[in-house]
Amino acid sequence: MPPRPFNVEIVAPSVNSMRSASGLPLGAHGTYDDVKHTNIAIIPLMMVEGPNWVPGRYPGLVKWLKKMHREGTILCSACTGVLLLAETGLLSGLEATIHWAFAPTFHRNFPDVHLRTQEVLITAGNRHEFVMTGGVMSWHDLALHLIARHIGPTAAQAMARLLMLEWHGDGQMLNIAFSPRLDHGDSLVAQLQEWLQGHYMVANPVEELAARATLSERSIERRFRKATGNTPLSYVQNLRISEARRRLERTDMPVEEIGYDVGYENTAFFRKVFKRMTRLTPGAYRRKFQMAGIMPEKKDAYG
Repeated sequence: MPPRPFNVEIVAPSVNSMRSASGLPLGAHGTYDDVKHTNIAIIPLMMVEGPNWVPGRYPGLVKWLKKMHREGTILCSACTGVLLLAETGLLSGLEATIHWAFAPTFHRNFPDVHLRTQEVLITAGNRHEFVMTGGVMSWHDLALHLIARHIGPTAAQAMARLLMLEWHGDGQMLNIAFSPRLDHGDSLVAQLQEWLQGHYMVANPVEELAARATLSERSIERRFRKATGNTPLSYVQNLRISEARRRLERTDMPVEEIGYDVGYENTAFFRKVFKRMTRLTPGAYRRKFQMAGIMPEKKDAYG
């Protein structure tokens, strides 16, 4: 029998029995202090109580990760595990990814890390010694990456076929829901956001916003961007594409009709914007996400 390419062990602060988020017992082979060297260290999903990461809870583990990095270890993370990895300070100035739902708390705690939530897997560092995946269910992207890197791409492809795993080449873009910032404290911009929820399909949205705010288009763009992080046009496009995605998933409406209803008179331009924002054409998106066996909503459901 050929030797195993990986010798996997679970380490923790102690060897006492722990429980996973689902309540199943987990046992560690040893403590992380027992490990003097390892080629790869993987930080799993770090369950947080609520959406906010509280730093400083695992100082011993942070110290151990920094020591392993100095000795050449590849440091990997799955989903929110990157929050602990970022506490080491080793990601400062580098790119990282995390599940999009935890992006706000990541930004607040680690503003010096360039977060790219649209990506499922990112490698960073001079030696590509940091490997991060965004979603908890993209753990197999990490596994396949490590197999390809340490054994070879043929082995990774064979494993993907054997276990029927799908590479998430499209990234997280397809799963990120547009969640506009509403807690910025600018009451005027908040009023404009509320208005846009029902009028994102207007022909000249920036012009309409400026008129409603009695400001120049340049002033409203600057103020809107400062409050929400988006230009008015980008904000409107996110609203339009979000609604287009919903209709592609739940209705049988023709693509051209969906594009027109959400604000794009030119179907070719709608397709171009949709693909830029989701990395799929509207037709491919519908084939991928319209649930088989589910009766689509009818057109008259939208008035």
